[in-house]
Amino acid sequence: MASLKQFKLPDVGEGLTEAEVVRWLVNVGDRVEQNQTIVEIETAKALVELPSPFAGVVSELLIPEGTTIDVGTPIIIIDVAADAESQLATTGGTGSGRTANLVGYGPRADSPVRRRPRQAPPVAATSRPAQSWPSVSAAAAAPNGQSNTDVVDLATDDGDAGGGVLAKPPVRKLARDLGIDVQTLQGTGPEGAITRSDVEAAADTSRAGAPLRPLPRGGEERIAIRGVRKATAQAMVESVFTVPHVTEFTTVDVTRSMRAVVRLRELPEFVDVKVTPLLLVAKAILLGLERYPMVNSTWDEPNGEIVVKHYVNLGIAAATPRGLVVPNIKNAEALSLAQLARSINVLALTAREGRTSVSDMQRGTFTITNVGVFGIDTGTPIINPGEAAILAFGAIREQPWVHRGKVKPRSVTTLALSFDHRIVDGELGSRFLRDVSMFLEDPASSLLARL
Repeated sequence: MASLKQFKLPDVGEGLTEAEVVRWLVNVGDRVEQNQTIVEIETAKALVELPSPFAGVVSELLIPEGTTIDVGTPIIIIDVAADAESQLATTGGTGSGRTANLVGYGPRADSPVRRRPRQAPPVAATSRPAQSWPSVSAAAAAPNGQSNTDVVDLATDDGDAGGGVLAKPPVRKLARDLGIDVQTLQGTGPEGAITRSDVEAAADTSRAGAPLRPLPRGGEERIAIRGVRKATAQAMVESVFTVPHVTEFTTVDVTRSMRAVVRLRELPEFVDVKVTPLLLVAKAILLGLERYPMVNSTWDEPNGEIVVKHYVNLGIAAATPRGLVVPNIKNAEALSLAQLARSINVLALTAREGRTSVSDMQRGTFTITNVGVFGIDTGTPIINPGEAAILAFGAIREQPWVHRGKVKPRSVTTLALSFDHRIVDGELGSRFLRDVSMFLEDPASSLLARL
């Protein structure tokens, strides 16, 4: 049996034919274990970590970082002979003791999967232009925390005598994008791990001082169009040129919704959940779609049909360092209010950390884009392909408002509904938007009316 094994880029998601090699986590000469993460790739949908199907010594890295390749292209060569000799020496020829897994044969039953430390020089703090800072806010306004169960990447700097820095791969990528050297940071996470907050705080400090590397006046910068940004652009162009958009706006007094949010936070069911006004907007939409199911439809041109969905895969648009992603909560209509809140929290946190899976972004039926988290009042959102409508939720502001015949300060927001005029006519769109607004004006009464 040949000792050199090629690992080809696998198909990591339905319909995805290519991916970019973002970062190698191993070098030539490194010994790797089966199922050890060896490379990060970025598809049009998500950042994915690939495990090695073989145990052995890295013989050659075939694809340089930053290269986009097709599925099936060899990316690495691993010499399995050295590992086989090592296994025979340690087991006496009785076998490897590995358990079956989807990739290769999985880890040994008596030891956890280990990520090999990567020898890499620190990223210089001046290696990125000042305007290359990406947005790091999630439209769903998820809690800014780190999960203790996530795999933590341990990297050792060449100049660090045995010392290491704990940080998750998405956090390391964010640091690189912001031009921050993680070796210089003091981690505040579990066991001293570097968190997103640590990186963002360091970036804020850099912004407060001199620019990292200002471009000369009149200069230009070129940014490759690939990955999520490329996929989003193609989807938006397709939507604008194939779907007749209509957008309607309404301004809503959400004072009672804000009070309801405060009360929900005090209930035991929500004690460990971050409750925001977005939760009530999501619930209002789910009730509206139950009443007007045509808004939850797809225009099927090839078959000449309108496909009405009697389930709601509720998408929440999220701005991440990799670009805009729209993961969705499957069968959201079947969830209780507490379950919906937890699902929104998990969805947003996963998106912020760059761990959104391909399946989480497929088969969406309706989308919310929360532009209010950026202080924006409203906009004209573009419908996601395959859906019939999208709602933009604007900033909530204290404004003078006529309430019970008197002008009082009230919490007010603006909603914008874009819909596919082939499916949703003006009357249906207006009724749906009106009902969503009525719920937000008085959520308690709207929920009691359903009992």
